[in-house]
Amino acid sequence: MAQDAATLTDAASKTLLALDPTFLWAAATMKDLPPMGPVEVAFAGRSNVGKSSLVNGLLNRNGLARASGEPGRTRELIFFAMKDKAGEDAFRIVDLPGYGYAKAPKTEIARWTAATRDFLRGRATLKRVFVLIDSRHGVKDADLEVMTGLDKAAVNYQIVLTKTDTLKSGELDKAVAHTLAAIAKRPAAHPMVLSVSSREGTGLAELRGEIVELVGL
Repeated sequence: MAQDAATLTDAASKTLLALDPTFLWAAATMKDLPPMGPVEVAFAGRSNVGKSSLVNGLLNRNGLARASGEPGRTRELIFFAMKDKAGEDAFRIVDLPGYGYAKAPKTEIARWTAATRDFLRGRATLKRVFVLIDSRHGVKDADLEVMTGLDKAAVNYQIVLTKTDTLKSGELDKAVAHTLAAIAKRPAAHPMVLSVSSREGTGLAELRGEIVELVGL
C-alpha cells in the first residue's frame, strides 16, 4: 500500500512538473485582479515563512517567485498560469503577500491586506489556500487571524509546515501535533497537515500530489 501511494505521488509530481509556470498578473487592489478563469490555489503565510522558496521548489523553477526583499512582488497578489503542452492554462497559482510585515508603510499594509481579504472572500475559482506555518515557531496570532477569516468566508485551507529540516529529531512530530490541535475545531481547515523543507526537497512531492488531485489533473 505504501508503495502504491509513493507511485501515485511520483506520478503527480511528473504531471505538475510537466506544466510550464508563467507569470500572468500582479494585482495591487481588488479591481486589479485578473478575470476569473481556471481553478486557482493560493499560498499564504507570514513574512519570512519561506513562501517564495516553497513555490520555487514546488515547481522546480528557481527565481519564479521572488524573495520578500524585492519591492513590488510580495506587496501584490502574484498570479502564475500553469500552462499545458497546448499552451492552455491548466490552473493558476496565486502567491499572496506575506502578512505580519511591519516595515512597510501603514498605507501599503492596509492596501494589500484589503486586497488579499477581498480576494479570499470573493474568488469563486479559488479551490484552496495553503497556509504556511514556520515549523520552528508554530501557529501565531497572525496565523489564527487569517484562519478565522478563511473559516468565516468558508474558504478551504490546508496547513503546510515549512523549514522542517531545521528541527531536531522528534520536534516535527510535536509541531504537527500542536498544529492539528490548533485546527481541530476549525470548519474550513483540511484535516491533514503537510510538512515540507524547500532546502531538502522533502514533502514537496506530497504537496504536488495534493494540488494535482485538487485541480483535477
